[in-house]
Amino acid sequence: MKETTVIVAGAGPCGITTSASLNLQSIPHILLEREDIFCPIWTKYSYDRLHLHLAKEFCELAHMPFPDSYPTYVPRNLFIQYLEEYMTRFNVNPVYNRSIESATYDKVAGKWIFKTRNTKTDEIEEYCSRFLVLATGETTDPFVPKIKGMETFTGQILHSTEYKTGKPFTNKSVLVVGCGNSGMELAYDLTLFNAKTSIVIRHPIYIITRWMGYMSLVLFQRLPFGLVDRFIALVSRLWYGDMSKYGIEKPTEGPYERKEKYGKYPVVDVGTAGKIKSGEIQVLPGISCINGDEVLFTNGKSYHFDVILSATGFHRSIRNWLKDDYGFLGEDGLAKERDPKPYWKGKNGLYCAGLARKGLIGAGPEGILIANDIKKLL
Repeated sequence: MKETTVIVAGAGPCGITTSASLNLQSIPHILLEREDIFCPIWTKYSYDRLHLHLAKEFCELAHMPFPDSYPTYVPRNLFIQYLEEYMTRFNVNPVYNRSIESATYDKVAGKWIFKTRNTKTDEIEEYCSRFLVLATGETTDPFVPKIKGMETFTGQILHSTEYKTGKPFTNKSVLVVGCGNSGMELAYDLTLFNAKTSIVIRHPIYIITRWMGYMSLVLFQRLPFGLVDRFIALVSRLWYGDMSKYGIEKPTEGPYERKEKYGKYPVVDVGTAGKIKSGEIQVLPGISCINGDEVLFTNGKSYHFDVILSATGFHRSIRNWLKDDYGFLGEDGLAKERDPKPYWKGKNGLYCAGLARKGLIGAGPEGILIANDIKKLL
């Protein structure tokens, strides 16, 4: 059994910044990652045109700002370069190909006991530590909803994590299922390669521009939450007009109220709204069933598709192996608590980083808070 002071589970941005903060405090730890590379959602499972949806100053990791030469909205390749330089500077060294099978708290010893599987050799390894930091992230296991008749579909079905570019889909009829930031951006990308693109939008959504997103983060530092939320909702409606005529209903709550309540982020528009208005992207309601290459929708209409692209998000498997969380996490695998309580701290040396729907905004601060708290306890 390998023993250390802290186990950090997950080498995404939050795990990396926590490891860096622990190194700066000279706290021994092991950073475990189930994939064979750091930040797999960025390095392996993201599409080519991906950029940070927020300005770079809100997304930098702890202790190291983005270079001045980087654009305001950092593209995927430069973000990966930034992460590589970050890991080198702060001596972050993940142990790769380690899938945690179980993590239990030994009350007598006062330590966490782990069983991990080496996915290269299939061997079981054991670790123990006084502290455990859950940094597995919000985007863990790809989720594809089951649709009646899906097994009969004669075309191609893939998840957004398998999509790189629209080039293979030129002149094909593609249905994007999911209208979050990924789904809306993939729909836009498909049109650039002359794919016949449709997107399923079942629920009301807010669409905002990049500058609206930037302005909201600035205003949240100075004004009450509700006031900023209502202001951005109003500006969005003025900017985009009545989108219901194109099949997109207006939500009853504000964009950031929806994020707090349901985890529904506003869509940062990269040009998709214009494509919808021009008719290049067709908006469709929910799917009733699939029959061969024909998809029937809840409005009674049906269309034929070559490809179904599922941008339907992720499940979090953390509750499958974490046996003793003492009510720290909800059923969705995210932290239960919110500000001003320390949502990042549980019982018996348990912490979480990146599990509070804060995205990269929370990565830097959470890593520092956790490292400082562990140092204080030690």
